[in-house]
Amino acid sequence: MVEEPEGLGAFAALLQVHAAVVRKLEERLEAHRLVPIGQYDVLLELNAAPGRRLRMQQLSDRVVLSRSRVSRVVDEMERAGLVRREPDPDDRRAAFAVITEDGRAALRKAAPVYLQGIEQEFLSHLTSAERRSLERALRKVLDAQRGQVGADAP
Repeated sequence: MVEEPEGLGAFAALLQVHAAVVRKLEERLEAHRLVPIGQYDVLLELNAAPGRRLRMQQLSDRVVLSRSRVSRVVDEMERAGLVRREPDPDDRRAAFAVITEDGRAALRKAAPVYLQGIEQEFLSHLTSAERRSLERALRKVLDAQRGQVGADAP
């Protein structure tokens, strides 16, 4: 029988917390008739990007959705006028997703509900020191996955 590695419980808890909190955030957004959480995630990333646009590949790398799901969500959002696609002049095979003014308005409208949900469903259960420690630990893993220099520094 294979012995479970130390810390496996931390990984399991991470997955369970993610699923539970995301479900609560989805419910909050839906109750207020706001954009679904997958669309909110896309709008958030596009709004923060230089020029408020990202190549579809870059967007896929940044959002929590699966790669195939990103394309479908962007299609839905394009039909709703929240984003538009622009061809990449440097690469005919690629396209940019660009947030529209309607998309920015939808993001601004949903943000207070989303942020309040994060505070109530996640942050309120942690001390300030726990929040900082958890962020450092998770960023360390994320940096390592992204191959960034210094990812394994203490």
